[in-house]
Amino acid sequence: MTRKVTFPQLGNYNVPIEMVFERGLEVDYIKPPEITNKTLEIGSKYSPDSVCAPFKFMLGNYIEAIEKGAEVLVSVGGLCRLGFYGELHEQIIRDLGYDVDFVNFAQSKVRRPSSWYEKFKALNPNMSLIKIGEVMPIFLKMVEYLDETDDYIRKNAGFEIEKGSFDRLYKKYLSDLRQIESVKDLKALQDSYSKAFKNLPTNKPKNPLKVALVGEYYTIMEPFSNHYMENWLASKGIEVERWMNLTNTIIDRPEKEVKKHIKPYASYDMGATSMYTIDRALHCAKAGFDGIIHIKSAGCMPEIDSMAVLQNISKDYKIPILYISFDSQTSDLGLQTRMEAFYDMIMMRKERIF
Repeated sequence: MTRKVTFPQLGNYNVPIEMVFERGLEVDYIKPPEITNKTLEIGSKYSPDSVCAPFKFMLGNYIEAIEKGAEVLVSVGGLCRLGFYGELHEQIIRDLGYDVDFVNFAQSKVRRPSSWYEKFKALNPNMSLIKIGEVMPIFLKMVEYLDETDDYIRKNAGFEIEKGSFDRLYKKYLSDLRQIESVKDLKALQDSYSKAFKNLPTNKPKNPLKVALVGEYYTIMEPFSNHYMENWLASKGIEVERWMNLTNTIIDRPEKEVKKHIKPYASYDMGATSMYTIDRALHCAKAGFDGIIHIKSAGCMPEIDSMAVLQNISKDYKIPILYISFDSQTSDLGLQTRMEAFYDMIMMRKERIF
């Protein structure tokens, strides 16, 4: 009897993640529900007040997945407090009386591959390394293609002629990704959809407003946690740049280049995503972007530390930066007021320059 396993929602990465669990590890993957206000309410109810919003989203997501039948909860580590979340989530969920197992990859060691193997075996004692070896190249390439497609959409969806055309095609794309069996099939599918997205009618000006999103890993990548900010910006006819994704930070991971690039502003790594935040802000400032939005969960120390550096970049390159912290109390109305003011500012600035 296969075990029912779940992993918290993070954007649309659940598509390749589902493939790894079901085809590679041969377990039943319980897809957690889409994150909603209910998810946040559940997570907030049982979380410490001072803990950051991603912790609450993940806890709520776990509990919702358990109610759908999940028997095993999988968590991962990170370079900030995320590395401790798994154990705390486990304690809270056990205190609530749920009888489930936990597999915490934060306890694995990068330099000890056997520790990862032990975690995989905990998910399925009869797992096949051959099957995992077959599915991992598809997983990695699918993540890259997802990020490539998302990047194209961010840069062009704000200029679609037929409202909702990008969103409709993207939903079909995600559905077809779930049917992929090989890297060859995946490439053919990606080539087909790349042409389809480029063929969608758009009316993009020669010099549109360009805004870069930088900041904390989870909040910038999970749309619900940042109140679908990318959609809002697109609705204003803005080209959006968001470098932070799994391809750039996990697969490619250009740490040496980033450290060299940001050295005039930061000599030391302040932890988690801070280096990448500074690097992308500096890159976009040099590239002449119209504005930068710094996104983080309330209380995220590495991103708080990076804010002082961003202020120096803003001053040196005369680029506006909007700082937004998200927590369980963030309201749509308050956020929209700040976003509207930021939009008006960069629009007037653009008109004055040109």
